[in-house]
Amino acid sequence: MESRSRRAFLTGRRLSQNPWEAFCQRVRRVVAGTFFEFEMHEGVGSARLIPRQGSDVHQARALCAEYGVVMALDGMQHAARLNDQPVLWVEPGRDMAGCQRLEPGGSKWFVQPGCLLGELEAAGLRQFADLPCHITVAAWLADRTLCDWDAGETYKSGIEHACVLLADGSSVNLGPFGERNQKPLDGLRLQQLVPVLFQTAAHPDALACRQAARWPGRYRLDALLPAAGQTTNLSHLLLGHGSDLGWVEWIVLDQEQAQPQVEAPYAERYSSRKNGQDELGTRAADLDARVKTLFDPAEVFPYPGQDV
Repeated sequence: MESRSRRAFLTGRRLSQNPWEAFCQRVRRVVAGTFFEFEMHEGVGSARLIPRQGSDVHQARALCAEYGVVMALDGMQHAARLNDQPVLWVEPGRDMAGCQRLEPGGSKWFVQPGCLLGELEAAGLRQFADLPCHITVAAWLADRTLCDWDAGETYKSGIEHACVLLADGSSVNLGPFGERNQKPLDGLRLQQLVPVLFQTAAHPDALACRQAARWPGRYRLDALLPAAGQTTNLSHLLLGHGSDLGWVEWIVLDQEQAQPQVEAPYAERYSSRKNGQDELGTRAADLDARVKTLFDPAEVFPYPGQDV
């Protein structure tokens, strides 16, 4: 009878693999994009994926969930704690960098996550003129400093719709939501998510935070508490989300609605050390924990993601 060791020698297969090696092998097998494994750091693995198509990200998310690997957006600042756990850095490259008007002469643009801000400016979206031209739309949308509009004024971002891949593998479309919106919520996941979000936004903690000039939390729950005359838009929940809540597959940006965010007050007023030192900070931290749990209960994505 042929031994296992002889079979392993003949086939070139190892007798055993650790979970990180198995994860990397399976990612390489299923994705069409570029996968690169970094050297181990104190026994912890990390790698980068540049997807060629949307299915690459979906496959990677499933494997991250299976093997306990964090799926993080590359190209932005993340918390140092990501060094302590296996991470797959996903970089939206040139195969996911589309940018085009939805209608000839219209103000709304369909934009993919790998599009650069400099490309948006060159296309005529002047609100990006003073922002770093080299960063991707995904990195801009995840950055809390660059997306730090006043409380209740998330409409100034110009984001009209967004499609986001959640930790459980479902893709949900987020957009305007109000009394005049007769379109039913698409999919069971969204039907479960939205009512709880509105209940959370109606909590005394959220109402207290809404009274501040600047939203004190990480996640923009004030998108459900818009300024007078503005429509609630669920896609605004992704502004400054730190890549903690999901993977943004595309957005629709209204050029006429968007206004530049010139100042960067977030870096001056907030850090993980400052948050929680007063009552409002404690309330904001509690809201953040609830929102994170709703979107990503298994923590497939970073937690808390980005802090300064």
